[in-house]
Amino acid sequence: MHSQINFGYPWIFTYGHLFVAAPALAIFLVSWARKRNKVVLGVSGALALWALTAFAMLRFGFDMNGRATMPTQAFLTSGAAAKVLDMGAGTGRSTLMVLEARPQTTVVALDSFSDSYTEHFGNAKSGQTVEDRGRAKLIANMKAAGVEERATIQPGDMRHMPFEAGTFDAIVSAYAIDHLSREGSSQAIGEAYRVLKPHGEFLLMVIAKDLWLDLTYGPMLVHMRAAASGYWESRMRNAGFDIIESGHRPFTHYVVARKPGA
Repeated sequence: MHSQINFGYPWIFTYGHLFVAAPALAIFLVSWARKRNKVVLGVSGALALWALTAFAMLRFGFDMNGRATMPTQAFLTSGAAAKVLDMGAGTGRSTLMVLEARPQTTVVALDSFSDSYTEHFGNAKSGQTVEDRGRAKLIANMKAAGVEERATIQPGDMRHMPFEAGTFDAIVSAYAIDHLSREGSSQAIGEAYRVLKPHGEFLLMVIAKDLWLDLTYGPMLVHMRAAASGYWESRMRNAGFDIIESGHRPFTHYVVARKPGA
């Protein structure tokens, strides 16, 4: 069943380093065999070592096309039934993470299904809108995981969400808000505060600006929205949230926050 799950990230994110490693390793081996210039030998060897190490770190440390795990047990610890919003659900990786880790929850998967969606998960098929393709990807993954009865899909912009105030018990947003501009991310966090019930929880996961990211991507595809430590906590406090916990995992900075009660 689970083998049918496909989160759809393109090869450049998952195997791109191998396209650097292969020629670099070939140049290194040829230079070694023919005892050529030591500079060429050193540069090609270092590049091959970096690319192979980075590939292993990304594949086994982050594994963006694999199943996500909850970065902390501080989110929805009671295990009680909860209505959860996934802001920027993409193809459902974080939606499945919540549904599988918290079996009593239901999730509304929100995504704009815009140009950003196609950039990350591929273009729509001929005659198919981005929204239809996005729905199809989400539904297919939910069915493959056996959780489709506990999830619904809602097209919408996280900066102006189509929900009444106080709709949700909890919110998760994984690697989505940090794609927005500074103003857009503030709007999204403010919207999260608005649609949460009092005492509602918010789990934010973003790409971390840390050694893992620097070592893995180096000159390749650095995430331009990666922010220094404390940036997201400050944004969430400014919106009115209380910070419960924050921390790091490889490539990921997470924050668990709570909306104060009345």
